[in-house]
Amino acid sequence: MKKKTVLRRKSDGYLRLGLAITGILTALILVGCFWTPYDPNALSSGAPFTPPCLSHLFGTDHFGRDIFSRVLKGGGTTLLVAVSTVAIGGIAGTLIGALTGYFGGIVDEGLMRLNDAMTAFPSILLALVLISLLGYGKSNLILALGLVFIPSFARVSRGAFASCRDKNYIQSARLMGASPGRILLVHILPNTAPVLLPAVTIGFNNAVLAEASMSYLSIGVQPPDASLGYMLSESQGYLASAPWYALCTGGFIVLLILGVGLIGEGLQRRQRESGSRR
Repeated sequence: MKKKTVLRRKSDGYLRLGLAITGILTALILVGCFWTPYDPNALSSGAPFTPPCLSHLFGTDHFGRDIFSRVLKGGGTTLLVAVSTVAIGGIAGTLIGALTGYFGGIVDEGLMRLNDAMTAFPSILLALVLISLLGYGKSNLILALGLVFIPSFARVSRGAFASCRDKNYIQSARLMGASPGRILLVHILPNTAPVLLPAVTIGFNNAVLAEASMSYLSIGVQPPDASLGYMLSESQGYLASAPWYALCTGGFIVLLILGVGLIGEGLQRRQRESGSRR
């Protein structure tokens, strides 16, 4: 009993710390959507390569732009891309997983073979191919990454729906005349949340890294829009003369991933604890 209490406190600690970090960063990003200390794209907001100080918390870059303002705007872009990507991949993947996991048979065989074909390609390579076909830009980046993320969500949700379809409460719902749509949405979907929520946090972190990677390679979000990945690409040429440029930009990405990752870890630990109690 004492061991279970310690484990529960540990999982709660992960959740609280993750929520605190993510909440603070999200609040800063939301503020940055409406207000920043300086215009993120304004040249000569200060002297080039001004170190961090009270007037420029993260210093300035080679054009004299305020890095803190650009990080807030870039964080908003990253958050928009990550949330939109997870929404597209999660909704489409969960729908495919629900159909294949519940109905099985030829539906399962056909959709999962298509899913396996997409999984056979490295995700970044597949995203690069899609972006080259669709063109550069924020909306095309979201669409490409969303399509790439569908297979991972489909596989996770398929297992969750398949494990629930033969349980007693589902059979009772069938006997009472519930339609397949109602069974999937009302009876099974809420019970798959413990499995899907950690998958969402992992998918969010992967989307953040994917957006930063694409923008770092200059094929994601295009200037003049601020992007954390593009800012990292710019900062690598000034690591010796202005290390704060890379540290502040990269640190923001690391903290965002850490916060969401801790939330996912806490949810997974809670899931394991509830499973062991059963």
